[in-house]
Amino acid sequence: MEWLSLISNFLWKYVLSALLIFVGLFFTVRLKFFQIRHFGHILNQTAGQIFKKDKQKGSITPFQAFTSSLASTAGATNIVGVPVGIYLGGPGALFWMWIIALIGMATKYGEIAMGLKYREKNKEGIWVGGPQYYIRKALGWKRVAFLFAFILMLELIPSIMVQSNSITTQVQGAFGWDRWVTGLIITAIVGVIVFGGIKRIANVTDKVVPFMVLTYLTICLIVIGANFTELPSVFNLIFNHAFTPISATGGFAGAGFALALRWGIARGLYSNEAGLGTAPITHSAAQTDHPSKQAFWGVFSVFIDTIIICTVSGLTVLVTGAWTKVDSSEEASNMIDIALSTMYGDTFGGGFISLFLLFFVLTTIGVLVFFGEKQAEYLYGLKASWIMRFVYIVSIFVGGIGGLEFVWQFLDLMLAAVVVFNVIPLFFMRKEIIELTDDYFSRVYKGKDTKPKITLFHDQDPPSM
Repeated sequence: MEWLSLISNFLWKYVLSALLIFVGLFFTVRLKFFQIRHFGHILNQTAGQIFKKDKQKGSITPFQAFTSSLASTAGATNIVGVPVGIYLGGPGALFWMWIIALIGMATKYGEIAMGLKYREKNKEGIWVGGPQYYIRKALGWKRVAFLFAFILMLELIPSIMVQSNSITTQVQGAFGWDRWVTGLIITAIVGVIVFGGIKRIANVTDKVVPFMVLTYLTICLIVIGANFTELPSVFNLIFNHAFTPISATGGFAGAGFALALRWGIARGLYSNEAGLGTAPITHSAAQTDHPSKQAFWGVFSVFIDTIIICTVSGLTVLVTGAWTKVDSSEEASNMIDIALSTMYGDTFGGGFISLFLLFFVLTTIGVLVFFGEKQAEYLYGLKASWIMRFVYIVSIFVGGIGGLEFVWQFLDLMLAAVVVFNVIPLFFMRKEIIELTDDYFSRVYKGKDTKPKITLFHDQDPPSM
């Protein structure tokens, strides 16, 4: 289906990139660059509150909502995607990744804030929310809300398949295990996790995700530290070639400004998922007394995901010269293995990355299943969410053994539709996002009060459908 690939590439390369950049820049400017000006306060309200108890309304803690959301973004994109972006776009792609992360913080903040404002309790007494709720309640666009939920519900099937296949293939290459064996193990573990609902998923992610992130960063930082003399020249490459072409060297074919911009933006958007609309689904279940306060965790997640993890991955392949030692984009996906092997040897490099991805895929798929269940629940009720749970669990195994690959081809196209049905309504809600942010910084930030002066939708009786 070459036509499908052409349409997807066109949408992501031009339409969606322009849309996400425009909306991110708009919110960044209208919210007065709050993610930069108040970054210290945001850190205090997120990282500084990790071990504090919160008795506000919510099904899970703010930190658990953050780790659950981070679990859906951190992983293969940060480890495999970044080196591929550098191979195709050159070192300058890393610079544009940072830029897209800075403006993406504002978009993610806005969608989470609206998710909290318009959340509601389901029949099981659990807080639920997301784009489908704020699109319907804030704008009255019931058909758009339906389309967002329906397409995301379907899109998650191939998304889960791709995640499962990536790890079964990686484990097969590293340890020689048959893909069906790894697929069966992943299916069983994820099944146990997701049948415990969001609370069990959160209890897993808040332990596994921080441990895996810190372990990965430590391993990579040791390599970077051992090659610290290369850092000045590496940063020179990044900043110089963000705007000027870079010639071929080693296995690297060279890249111009357009490629650096294109791949930096693409990797940045894929890594932090700002604008995709999935983050509000988990954050809407969090305990918080003001939507903006929880939305700061979205800013923090983009910082961790792109500014920290992606940067460390990029620097690791650059300081070791691994980015010049591969001859194709397929080989580029193993670039981080090559970089780590310069210090730890071939066996540890490949084995560690395989093990790391295995743990992250487990948590990622668990969160993706939760996303899908919530869409089915919104559309057709709780029974439908249980049915889709089984569909998603079966898709883990099917994807793991490489089945139904033709379905995967629709992934980018469906993701494009999900972004459009979320970001455009979000732009039409700009006045509410600005008003909510002004309310926070004019009162809560100054220590005057924590309860929003703006009436939250879940404090009212919901309208009849």
